[in-house]
Amino acid sequence: MAQQSFLSEILARVAGAGRSRTEAPADVSDRLISLCHSLIHDRSEAAGLMISRQILDLYAASKSDERAAFFLAVSQEFGPDEDALSDAISSWKPGNIDAARALHFAAEPRTQELIRTINRVPGATAELVAMRADLLIHAKQNPQLRGLDADFQHLFASWFNRGFLEMRQIDWSTPAQILEKIITYEAVHEIADWDDLRQRVGDPDRMLFAFFHPAMPDDPLIFVEVALLSEIPNAIGPILAADREQTDPETATVATFYSISNCHAGLRGVSFGNFLIKQVVAELQKLRPTLKTFVTLSPVPGLRKWVAQSLESGDPLLSDSDKAALSSLDETERPDNALAAKLTARFLTQAKREPGTAADPVAHFHLGNGATLLGVHPSADLSPRGIGNSWGVMVNYLYDGDKIEQNHQAYSSNYDVSVSPGVAVLAKT
Repeated sequence: MAQQSFLSEILARVAGAGRSRTEAPADVSDRLISLCHSLIHDRSEAAGLMISRQILDLYAASKSDERAAFFLAVSQEFGPDEDALSDAISSWKPGNIDAARALHFAAEPRTQELIRTINRVPGATAELVAMRADLLIHAKQNPQLRGLDADFQHLFASWFNRGFLEMRQIDWSTPAQILEKIITYEAVHEIADWDDLRQRVGDPDRMLFAFFHPAMPDDPLIFVEVALLSEIPNAIGPILAADREQTDPETATVATFYSISNCHAGLRGVSFGNFLIKQVVAELQKLRPTLKTFVTLSPVPGLRKWVAQSLESGDPLLSDSDKAALSSLDETERPDNALAAKLTARFLTQAKREPGTAADPVAHFHLGNGATLLGVHPSADLSPRGIGNSWGVMVNYLYDGDKIEQNHQAYSSNYDVSVSPGVAVLAKT
């Protein structure tokens, strides 16, 4: 009878959570939090799966303000067990490894246990990734949610460990549901339609590689698009052109990574790109031994924003003549190519964020992976996005296998930027 009563209670809770509603945000948050507390305390695996599924379903049906209230309540009510933590602190003595380990586990916020338990439901991983994407939006407005986000990121870094990732080449025979997601997720150079996609994955001198996770087998995490060429490119137009002259892949000597797209905002801060590029380089070297040079053709998304801020702040990286030339431009005008190239070189090599990393996020990514800033190309991307971000400037980063580790160590340790002689001279102009 007790078991029947317990199951009846669970079923009633599930049914109640699924009713149509007009509750205030606090009401929905209270119901979600009640389910979360039940999940933490219920030891039955079957009941835990039922409650977890209902938490995910109720959350999916909730509105933005309801989710914000839920996140805040979770961050406030699921901290560490204070009694257990106090006992662990009292037991710890210097040199006592077991006590230190016990302290570590006692200090873990119960939010992590909650997230891990919800993840036992089949398909929950993708839903939790989407949940964190919502959390990131709300955390921008409410600093109190940053701790909760840190718990998500900590767990995702383990769940999406490189050892779990599978690299696949995407081609025209790939299932349509994955190809559709490639179109949707492309974040650098929009894929206009299926014909455009076919060119990028089906033409013999074009390739696309993606990472997948066993918990999300039909949903790419990150992908890179590759053009096989006979020389290092200086503009994106010829690569994307439908009527371009194709390169014979048997004689191509340059592999150009011209678009890298992270697919899920909820996985921000979990690094995949460095592993993907290095693995793609190794794969291409096996598939195409004629390839000798591996470069990117990359955007400079932070350039115009940096210039605007530097003009306002009087940044000494801008000379008086730079300021005069830039101040005379309106929103529709571009600086001449020489000025644009000089500003780009200076921005990428000298503009820093705390604690010393490159100010441009794309530069930080490639330099951190061990690449060398090879070349600067004004008027390389005249699309609205390219003009809006960098007046159309793009750059090459070179992945030289003999120097990648050395460059990576120099950047990681001292934030030293590896640059070609040409770019170094340009930055000092």
